[in-house]
Amino acid sequence: MVGIMKYGVYIPKYRLGRDVVARAWGPRYISGERAVANHDEDSLTMATEAALNCLVGTDPKTVEGLIFASTTSPYQEKQASTLVATAVDLPIEIYTADHLSSLRAGMAALRSAMDAVKGGSAKNILVAAADSRRGEPGSDSEQLFGDGAAALMVGETGVVASIEGVYSLSEEFMDSWRKQDDDFIQKGDAAFVQAYGYGRMVPNCIHGILKKYEMKLADIAHFVIPAADSRGYARVTKTLNLPAGSYPEDPLLTTVGDTGAAAPLMLLASVLEKAKPGERILLCSYGAGNTDAFILRVTPEIERLKDRRGVAHFQASKMPLTPYEKFLKFQSILSNEPLEPYSSWALLWKEKKQNLQLYGTRCKKCGTFAYPRRRVCLKCSAKDECEDVKLPRQGKIYTLAKDYL
Repeated sequence: MVGIMKYGVYIPKYRLGRDVVARAWGPRYISGERAVANHDEDSLTMATEAALNCLVGTDPKTVEGLIFASTTSPYQEKQASTLVATAVDLPIEIYTADHLSSLRAGMAALRSAMDAVKGGSAKNILVAAADSRRGEPGSDSEQLFGDGAAALMVGETGVVASIEGVYSLSEEFMDSWRKQDDDFIQKGDAAFVQAYGYGRMVPNCIHGILKKYEMKLADIAHFVIPAADSRGYARVTKTLNLPAGSYPEDPLLTTVGDTGAAAPLMLLASVLEKAKPGERILLCSYGAGNTDAFILRVTPEIERLKDRRGVAHFQASKMPLTPYEKFLKFQSILSNEPLEPYSSWALLWKEKKQNLQLYGTRCKKCGTFAYPRRRVCLKCSAKDECEDVKLPRQGKIYTLAKDYL
């Protein structure tokens, strides 16, 4: 039985109230707030956090593959999944891949992971999706977008939600895009996109998967349908005539925002937090004419994940971001003081165990722990008599320095 073994999410602490944007650009604004990545966060770091949260209680050395999905990878030509895998401390003998440049990337990565496990090429695959998209200042996209990440472990053992069926529709359609020279997301006519894109394809896909597996709307307990905006979401749920209480009233748009490639996985994680054994979930996500749907069945294993930090935890853990100019700096739209950072690539490679995987050393003779790593013990001066010790995810802060940026 192939399905989801574990899930994890990460939502940045900062929240930008959309009324703050309205004060800068005019009275028109969308209700709620959006999550904002800090100045030192991006899709890669957020995917790493989500992957670490997903693997709580799991030995990372047992993971056999990782797929990174995003439309905003910090590298145009370099595989990001290997860096995530290194930071998460996965073994070197694994499969890694990037799914990029499409809002469908998260769902495509999930499908690829399912096929890999089902085909026997891996016992499990970790899927980590993240996005930090930039909307043009003053546009609806600037308010609607949100930053965040979600991760799912796909495998055959300890499955909390088995995958009972999949279905896809693919059609060339221009609704949103970003070419190589574009600084911001471009969008087509909103009414046309809604009527013939999301508003047409999502219902067709949901009806298609139900027909394929001979099910009815009443057989589904939870419908998970990410959306780019609340109006489009309301129209689709009304068109489908979904049973009351079977879908979220807000698909995280007023508390987090549209997280791009991560949106379907994050919304699925939020539903799994409340789902009960035996319930069926229909996940359907749309991106530029491509629509994918999954039917999942929740198992009794879901009970062991109820205490983990999920979407609800990160929704409650937040800090307001003001003023609006600070947000623009975080988005690299307003320039900060010019910096010319330099890193020795050879040194980065040599110290990846310390800086990326967070390993310290413990003296074999006296037991003294050291981080950063040392060859000579601070206490007994024994040389090259140390063993590797990984830092825990939680610790006690003894001192700190705060930078005002």
